[in-house]
Amino acid sequence: MINSIKKGLQVGIKTTWTLGKIIFPVTLIVAVLQYTPILPWVIKLIAPMMKLFGLSGDAAIPLVLGNFLNLYAAIGAILTLDLTVKEVFILAVMLSFSHNLIVESGVALKVGIKLWLVLVTRLGLAFTSAIVINLVWHGGGETAQYGLIQARMDEEITGIGAILLAAIEKAGLGILQLALIVIPLMIVIQILKDLQWLKKFSQGMSPITKSLGMHENTSTTMAAGLLFGLAYGAGVVIQAVEEDGVSKKDLTLAFLFLMACHAVVEDTLIFIPLGIPVWPLFVIRIGVAIILTLIVGFIWKRSGIMRRKGAEPTYEK
Repeated sequence: MINSIKKGLQVGIKTTWTLGKIIFPVTLIVAVLQYTPILPWVIKLIAPMMKLFGLSGDAAIPLVLGNFLNLYAAIGAILTLDLTVKEVFILAVMLSFSHNLIVESGVALKVGIKLWLVLVTRLGLAFTSAIVINLVWHGGGETAQYGLIQARMDEEITGIGAILLAAIEKAGLGILQLALIVIPLMIVIQILKDLQWLKKFSQGMSPITKSLGMHENTSTTMAAGLLFGLAYGAGVVIQAVEEDGVSKKDLTLAFLFLMACHAVVEDTLIFIPLGIPVWPLFVIRIGVAIILTLIVGFIWKRSGIMRRKGAEPTYEK
């Protein structure tokens, strides 16, 4: 048990350091930009696109913050805005597919997934889902009534020193929050691994990964991503990939699934304070992840068969 705790602590600290080198500077820069004309300029630039997604110009604020930072920043911004139920639901779906892009893309790059694939998949799913919902759903025009949390504007901060101090504090708290989650998580995961419990859970995932066109050794990667997400579960995902010898094809399929649907419990329940029904959000994420993985897996398998056939020698009679 002591060895498991020590090993888990080492992996947790290593993961926190790896992600912290990404999270701290990004959070610091974006936090500072919030008090400059740059971020409002970016938001104003993309505001005309919002109509295509059925959103008002103000909705660009949580989208930018959610993609640069995380869901918590995006939800905090939504709670300060007067939006319709439809707008809030569209934002929730978009942000479920596309959030924390810099950090989570870093995790994908760490295990060998191409950056263009991550961005095309996650942004493509976010944009497509918003357009479809906007075209299909004709209701939800009433003003959203936020549930557990009331809208609150951030206190106004002036002066370069105060802005830098607030930005450093926000970035530091982000790293602290990460450490408080990742380190105990990695210790628990290591204990579960040493007790063979995680292996049993991963074995339970095997039929699912197999039905999606992946080998059984991908199940730990899938289980870690589904339960803990790509950022907080980074240590488990990276470790699983290194230890289990997952093939390039299986790893790509697993990440396609996880890019559409990861941290499925936390990332779904986190939207409850917005007062929207979360079960359709859960169904959309799971459904899209399964369909996307099956389609890509089928195309990959088909192209492999065609290549093998093309390589077969032909004989004249």
